[in-house]
Amino acid sequence: MRRREFIGVLGGAAAWPLTARAQQKSVPTVGFLADGTPEGFAPRLAGIKRGLADLGFIEGQNVAVEPRWARRNYDLLPALASDLVNRHVAVILTAGSEKVTRAAKDVTSTIPIVAAIAGDPVKRGLVASISRPGGNLTVVSLFTSSSNALIAKRVELLYELVPKVMTLGWLADKNILDYEDQLRDIQTAAQSFGLKLAVTRVDGNSDLESAIASLVRDGAGALIETGPILYDNRPQVIAAAARAAVPMLYEWRTFVEDGGLMSYGSDINAVFRQVGVYAGRILKGEHVGDLPVVQQSKIELIINLKTAKALGITFPITLLGRADAVIE
Repeated sequence: MRRREFIGVLGGAAAWPLTARAQQKSVPTVGFLADGTPEGFAPRLAGIKRGLADLGFIEGQNVAVEPRWARRNYDLLPALASDLVNRHVAVILTAGSEKVTRAAKDVTSTIPIVAAIAGDPVKRGLVASISRPGGNLTVVSLFTSSSNALIAKRVELLYELVPKVMTLGWLADKNILDYEDQLRDIQTAAQSFGLKLAVTRVDGNSDLESAIASLVRDGAGALIETGPILYDNRPQVIAAAARAAVPMLYEWRTFVEDGGLMSYGSDINAVFRQVGVYAGRILKGEHVGDLPVVQQSKIELIINLKTAKALGITFPITLLGRADAVIE
């Protein structure tokens, strides 16, 4: 054997253990697809990582997490979803509008998908049934399978807080695919209290302050917000509501912790922790189609008394007594 060839063989042999060690160190990758920004959705991603850790998967040790952010540009979703597929991720987790989940579903029928969405996933055609979703997708519901029923309760809470209100304003994300269902529910709820309804839809790039101001000009004395894009823009929404001096009820506790007045919804940290748990179970070998849709059983009422004082609002004792948490 020629000397150069012999050295080459030795070099290759020396590399074999290194290659084997590299292969041993390869870890599964969890893809995360969201329509928002890293800053806005940080609590959701943190919840996912806690859920993975509950199953023994620690980022940087035995699992990798690859996030992809549409940053409110829905046209990017198909390419971002395809990129995760091309990277051969073990599972895709989706957050935000239903459009995010459908973008992932459109590009793969084999990679497991765990979607965190609102609404009825059976009615929306995403799963075959609540108990056995089938296919490559399951859902951790943001509320319950009949989440729009919560709208009526939100209207009731606002009416109890400001009973003199005549018009209710709804600030809605225009990317909500079940918008018509939600609109019908909120109209019915408003009518039951003798309220008029004013609606403004925003896409996240709109001027949120002018949107809220337009609702106030239409006579809205209290507001409800709905949609993932508004969650991603929490500081702007809260500040605009404060400048308009109008009480607003939010979907998520995070808004109230950031200075919003009141929220009524499930614990978003618990929701995304469960998403992470489902991802971990899939990594351990469970089939995604056998994981039942998770429906949230606990709905929280959170109140911020400091914000109420700034708005000149006094919460009724009956409302304070029902609160799960009061921020002072």
